[in-house]
Amino acid sequence: MAFSINVNASALSALRNLDNTNRSLNTTQTHINTGLKISSAKDNAAVFSIAQKLRGDLRGLNAVKQSLDRGISTVDVALAAANAISDLLLEMKEKAVAAADQGLDSTSRQALTQDFRALRDQISTIVDNASFNGTNIIDGGTDQIVAITNADATQTLSVAHENLTLGSSAIPIDATQEISTLSDAALAVTEVGQAINNLNSVLTRLGSGAKALEQNRIFAGTLSDVIEVGIGNLVDADMAKESANLQALQVKQQLGIQALSIANQSPQQILSLFQG
Repeated sequence: MAFSINVNASALSALRNLDNTNRSLNTTQTHINTGLKISSAKDNAAVFSIAQKLRGDLRGLNAVKQSLDRGISTVDVALAAANAISDLLLEMKEKAVAAADQGLDSTSRQALTQDFRALRDQISTIVDNASFNGTNIIDGGTDQIVAITNADATQTLSVAHENLTLGSSAIPIDATQEISTLSDAALAVTEVGQAINNLNSVLTRLGSGAKALEQNRIFAGTLSDVIEVGIGNLVDADMAKESANLQALQVKQQLGIQALSIANQSPQQILSLFQG
């Protein structure tokens, strides 16, 4: 065994091992603090790049879900309004058919006419108020729903505008339509009946659009969950494993410190060579 006061090989080896342990301990503590085993490109460039791409897709899907949610809400409002108009039309038909009775007295006809007017005017009120976030797809405008359906914004789903205003092709009832005379009542029966049939078609189209939006929203949510789990599998730390590793490294660190202390005492043995 060679003794040297210039170089303590044992201490250098112990110090090197302790440094390695400290680096591993720092890495483990970072994993525990961040919850990530790969938090930057220097940890694993390839995996980090894949995770960042998936995070981009996830952010895109968040925007997709927001777009679809707005579309769903807008169609839901339109459907609620269309259903309310359908109920009004059924009542209007009842009033118009009653007013078409030749034996009806003038007082009853006047009462029916007033009810008919009130129902007719409610249609315009409902249509005017059937908007969500400034979008109305059943008024006299041209608004339509165009929702994004993929994370790259290259695919969309549309729900067309439906005009349910008085006098439109769907609701061929004039804003001044009356049932105060037999001829007016007969005309109203025909027009209201046509409006009911047209509105049923509108409800079908709006319902199909709403269903398509909801299906895409469900799929976007599912895909988002899958991607999030995938990112976690790539970069998340196994906390149970890291906790066990932390304890082992702490023990190893303490042993390394003791080993370094022992190694540093080795040069003291040289003094014994010079004692008589």
